[in-house]
Amino acid sequence: MTVYEGQKLLIANRGEIAVRIIRTAKQLSLRTIAIYTPSDASSPHVSLADEAVALPLPDNASGESEAKAYLSPASILSICQEHHVTLVHPGYGFLSENAEFASLLSNAGITWLGPKAEIIKIMGMKHEARKVAVKAGLSVVPGSDGLVETVEYALKVARDIGFPVILKATAGGGGMGMVICRNEIELREKVSETQDRAEILFGNNGVFLERYFPKARHIEIQVFGNGEGDVVHMAERECSVQRRHQKVIEESPSPFFEDHPGLRERMSQGAVELCRLINYASAGTIEFIVDNKTGGFYFLEINTRIQVEHPITEATHPGLDLVRLMIQQGISERKYGYGLKPESEEMQQATYNALRVGGGSIYSIEGRIYAENPVEQFVPSPGLLQLVDLPSERHDWLRIESWVATGITITPFFDPLLCKIIVRGSSREEAVHRFKQALDECKILGPPNNARYLKAITESEVFRAGQATTQFLDSFNYTPCALKILSTGIDSSIQDLPGRTIGLGIPRSGPMDSLAFSAANILVGNSPATEGLEIVVVPGVAFCTQFFVPTVVCVTGKDVLVKVDDQLVEMWSRIRIPAGGKLKLDAKPAGENITGFRVYVAVLGGFPDVPSYLGSKSTSMGLGGYQGRSLLPGDQLSLRDCEPKLDEENQIIALPRSLVPTYPSHWVIHVLSGPHDDEEFLTSEGITKFYNTRWRVSASSNRLGIRLESSEKFEWANITGGEGGSHPSNILDNGYAPGTINVNGDTPVILTREGPDMGGYVCLCTVASAEMWKLGQLSPGSSVEFRRVSWSATIQQNEVVSTWLAVVHEIASTFSFSGNLDGNILYRTDEDDISQKPVLYRKAQDAIGAESESQVVFKQAGDSAILVEFGTMTLDLSKRAHIHAFEAKVKETSIQGILSFCPCIRSILIHFDPFLISQADLLRELVKSENSVPDSLSTMEFPGRRLTFPIVLDDSWNREALERYMRSSRNKAVYLPSNIEYLARNNGLIGGSEEALRKLIGSDWLVLGVGFYLACPFLVPIDPRCRLVGQKMNPSRTFTPRGAIGIAGPVSAIYPIESPGGYQLFGRTLPGWQTWGNGPNFHPDRPWLLQAFDQVHFEPVTEEEYIKLEKQFDAGEYSFKIESTTFSMADHAVFLDSIQEDLDEFRVRQKEGSINEEKRERELLMEWEAEKLTQQDSGNSEVQETHDGGATVTASIFASVWKIKCRIDDVITSPDDLLLILEAMKTEIPVRAGEDNVGKTVKGFGKGIKEQAVVRPGDVLVVLD
Repeated sequence: MTVYEGQKLLIANRGEIAVRIIRTAKQLSLRTIAIYTPSDASSPHVSLADEAVALPLPDNASGESEAKAYLSPASILSICQEHHVTLVHPGYGFLSENAEFASLLSNAGITWLGPKAEIIKIMGMKHEARKVAVKAGLSVVPGSDGLVETVEYALKVARDIGFPVILKATAGGGGMGMVICRNEIELREKVSETQDRAEILFGNNGVFLERYFPKARHIEIQVFGNGEGDVVHMAERECSVQRRHQKVIEESPSPFFEDHPGLRERMSQGAVELCRLINYASAGTIEFIVDNKTGGFYFLEINTRIQVEHPITEATHPGLDLVRLMIQQGISERKYGYGLKPESEEMQQATYNALRVGGGSIYSIEGRIYAENPVEQFVPSPGLLQLVDLPSERHDWLRIESWVATGITITPFFDPLLCKIIVRGSSREEAVHRFKQALDECKILGPPNNARYLKAITESEVFRAGQATTQFLDSFNYTPCALKILSTGIDSSIQDLPGRTIGLGIPRSGPMDSLAFSAANILVGNSPATEGLEIVVVPGVAFCTQFFVPTVVCVTGKDVLVKVDDQLVEMWSRIRIPAGGKLKLDAKPAGENITGFRVYVAVLGGFPDVPSYLGSKSTSMGLGGYQGRSLLPGDQLSLRDCEPKLDEENQIIALPRSLVPTYPSHWVIHVLSGPHDDEEFLTSEGITKFYNTRWRVSASSNRLGIRLESSEKFEWANITGGEGGSHPSNILDNGYAPGTINVNGDTPVILTREGPDMGGYVCLCTVASAEMWKLGQLSPGSSVEFRRVSWSATIQQNEVVSTWLAVVHEIASTFSFSGNLDGNILYRTDEDDISQKPVLYRKAQDAIGAESESQVVFKQAGDSAILVEFGTMTLDLSKRAHIHAFEAKVKETSIQGILSFCPCIRSILIHFDPFLISQADLLRELVKSENSVPDSLSTMEFPGRRLTFPIVLDDSWNREALERYMRSSRNKAVYLPSNIEYLARNNGLIGGSEEALRKLIGSDWLVLGVGFYLACPFLVPIDPRCRLVGQKMNPSRTFTPRGAIGIAGPVSAIYPIESPGGYQLFGRTLPGWQTWGNGPNFHPDRPWLLQAFDQVHFEPVTEEEYIKLEKQFDAGEYSFKIESTTFSMADHAVFLDSIQEDLDEFRVRQKEGSINEEKRERELLMEWEAEKLTQQDSGNSEVQETHDGGATVTASIFASVWKIKCRIDDVITSPDDLLLILEAMKTEIPVRAGEDNVGKTVKGFGKGIKEQAVVRPGDVLVVLD
């Protein structure tokens, strides 16, 4: 039995020091317990410890409460007692020098790994510590004999010792509570101010005064005592590189000692004598200020804890572990009543002298990487760490102490320390070189940090020469190679090409207008695919950014005003920006009839510190880009060395105006027919009407899809979508090609860069890939018509686009263009609409033909995809088996040009590269593969996995989502107020909601497809008697909890994240998506869990149990129960035969229930729509229309009025007064009064202006008197 058995160590800290302490404890087989707050729940110290306990927080706790939780002695003592803790290590910071906490633990019989409480108390008061140091024979900095009580006393002391002086909080630490005063005027002003600040920071307003040494060294001695008067030292650490009295870089040995022989020995001996005097126990540090001129040294303070920088002492003493020593001292105190024995090896000075000498000539340097922004006065930079790659295991000379990992969010609640880099070398020069190498290799990408600042310090002559003093950084100039966002326009985001090409519902993202984006990159000198900015600006809402270094950029896209330091410059040209220069993009006034929508800015070299996520830097919803979001003012993006080359300084590189693409107000977009624009879904007249209609682009459009509006109604061929849903636009889920025109109800939506890749709506036609760039320039209010073209015509247009880009390349590389190409070739409107059928090939195996369950239909889905449909629009597992077999056959043939597959319930979408294989050739190969599939699949077996998911049935989170829906969206519907009760009625279940829930967990579920959004699984119960059906909610919810499970048609889905949704909810489980791939069942390159033919078993749990499991899941600790299984078609057929009678009875009741509920829903929908119209007509009663004279404020964009923020008779007091908020492209657009209207009074509103009203550019919004 070792001395550590039966002991339990609580770490009263967090972050890297908690991880470091746990590592040593594990080496000793000492059980550990971590404490944490909600924001730390997924931090590594929580998962590494043997136990973890949440700190108590008040209800509605804030971030401030979280920080205070680690500072509560009573709370931590209570945890210690409840969990039988015997030892507590406080780390540094928080309660590490809190005498009250140490005393509480000791009185409770818990061993404090540190000095006694009375020592902490005495030495923690710096003015008292000075007195003790004098008794020990140490010199102290000249200053006050005690606390400064009055200004007069402070002035007297300052006159005696001379200026400059420094006021210090006696209870201070961490560099806080210090104020330098250079003359009597400053001292008079600062005494009371410093006292007040000390009271706020430390709960003690005591301050004392010392002489301030402008050119000084900060050198400290590491000591260790056994509490019996025996003390050893481990030599020095120099910490002179400081900012605002906080250490940044530390090193050992001190370069100062090379020119001052004997100084190390004198300082070390002085530190030891001080600690002997007070019978110091455990690890501690004696800090000295050293006069850079004379070498005289003065006691500053003693830190009665382990120091942040202790690893460099361990590095220069190979084999030393200070944490282990602290634990050994504590165990000895606990077991024997005294510390380590004087004769023990650990208490012999010779031991540490030998370690230092025995390791050879060792130099060590430590740098602290903080989440802070050096260019913004080191303000903390909280945010998401999108990539953490630390080379901890790559070099034997490198040690990294860290707590961060990819996906961790740095909160503003705690110290921003991310990690410490510790290197060692055989010389100082080698250590410095290795330190710079380590900084280069460490990748911590996300919000700004100080890594490049640290490297700049080490590259300075002062640091390389070992001449840095405590004032060195005060005059150190640092300019980051970066830009700062000052204003973002309506929206700004980082995009690249080709985006994410994984499929599985992971958004492709990338620029909406790839043509303008590519041209900007080419003209600036980048690869066309390099990441750049996509920006939307409207009049009055500009984009502006400042570049800290000389930069080259190019601006393309919508015609806007481009200014560099207020000077107009040309778009579609290479623009040079000086260091400190500002680039501003302003929309031209609405009256100038400017068309287009998006602007692109390419920067030479791109943004190297924006990490790729799943193969792309593009910004999506919560993924990629910078922080997984659109840019915000204050964001800082690192750049490469992006100054123009010398040979390009005087070259003018610009695209001739004749080559600039045209952006009309009415767009003709070429599409390929299919997959669903035929009489199976629309009448022939309805098909003609669709292509003859001029559709208007809705203000509700965004990067997910372009919503189109018209007074024309669809002429559907069916009343319902059958098993697909109650509306004729509903189908059983199938794959969506990029650019497909998807019809949701009676609203067509062009699916764009963020759109889903599968779903349950009809797709009439698909935009030709050469025309996709146009979608990026469709502005709200512009109009669109679709013209069908052949597959060969789209390939020809692709070649035209390639030719245009080649010309841009030529101009960028040769600075000239001699051809006669015209930009109008990109926008041709002379082709006629060609009526065509979407069906490429139909294979029917019996006389029933088109209605045959065995038919296979190959349909066109744009110029780079083919949709293959199997049988009729019904859910049948034999069809899914057929699809699976067909996919396997196609993969066996290794057809060149196939990019990916998107299998669904009764169809599969095959994506291909039309430049590698033609549509006709691919069709021929696909038909050949289909013909090789056996006629009978009854003996097929599909290996898979059986995964157990916890589920909370009828949970409070989903009920809350429905309540929110009823308050904000719709309050009357057949599925309200309970989705579960609706499902029971809709399926004819006599037992009501209880029977519905029993059925929903009464069978294992089979995953039929994975996609839509973030690998969302589509699954159905294997037992058809448990397959409940339900309609989609209309309109959809704006909020659905992560992990919610819902039903639409006969199919269910598990929502991967919080999102909108329309499925009928019945429970909540863990999602099958882990954004950063944390956990044993995920990987960073595969953050999704489920795949086709997996089987899911739901195991009911309580909400309390679920909350615990969710925390484990988020921390990457949850492991799903996974068993191997096989789905056998033969066994399933036998099972179906055995339940046929029950199944027939169930389906009769189900059909009756569905008919009744559909009828009720039609009535309730009409009632709700009528009420909504009445409310709109009666709303905004205070809005008074007026048109007679007065100044006006007009709309700058096609949008809807979201909120009216002013009232009649309001007086404009500021240019920033908010009058209205418009909404366009799912983005809020503030309408402010403006400088010219200050002092005017709101007289009324323009015609028809009310909330939800649609406005066009130039429409009067507000009339002012």
